[in-house]
Amino acid sequence: MIVSSGTKKPNIHASAYIAPTATISGDVTVEEGCAVLFGAVISAEGAPVTIGANSVVMENAVVKSSGGKVMQFPCSVGESCIIGPGAYVVGATIEPGAFIASGARVRNGETVAENSTVGDIPKSFFQDVFNLPDSDDVRAKAAEGYSKFLRKTHAQDASIAEAPKKAAPKAPQRRTEEPPPTQATEVEKVVDVMFVELEEARLRREAAIEREKKTKR
Repeated sequence: MIVSSGTKKPNIHASAYIAPTATISGDVTVEEGCAVLFGAVISAEGAPVTIGANSVVMENAVVKSSGGKVMQFPCSVGESCIIGPGAYVVGATIEPGAFIASGARVRNGETVAENSTVGDIPKSFFQDVFNLPDSDDVRAKAAEGYSKFLRKTHAQDASIAEAPKKAAPKAPQRRTEEPPPTQATEVEKVVDVMFVELEEARLRREAAIEREKKTKR
């Protein structure tokens, strides 16, 4: 998600890869060859943020600036850096070729030296993970190779629409107890006959009353 903040909006190089669930907000510059992975957040809050060329911001990492009217802490990540999964970097300067390990914290005003590591990693980490022999610039080489790999791997990514959800089965409709047409017709006939018989009984009763009156006269 690419979000403007006030009058500021992100400036992202066309060659960079931004995962669909990453969030980039405000005065953020992402330079060429970068890869920003799923769940990562890069946010400018009161000062600019820069991610240098060929750097990788891994899953759920946070890179942000901070600042107000009195003090500002811009955040700068140099070229060929890796910000590990779940790392938190705010208002700091990360010099080129640095490696911020998973879950590490770098705070306002701090500087991470070039080609250095923040956080605990095994001595054979770069050999085991990136197949790179130990050297002064091994972190930068790892970042450059990894960013290239990620951009190639995700180049053909496409969102897949969710399958339509099946409608819940309809509750069976309650049937009213209605007689079939033939039975309904028979009932109507019986009712008609009853009315005729009642009418005839009424007429006979009235005739008997009239005869009795005449006899008494």
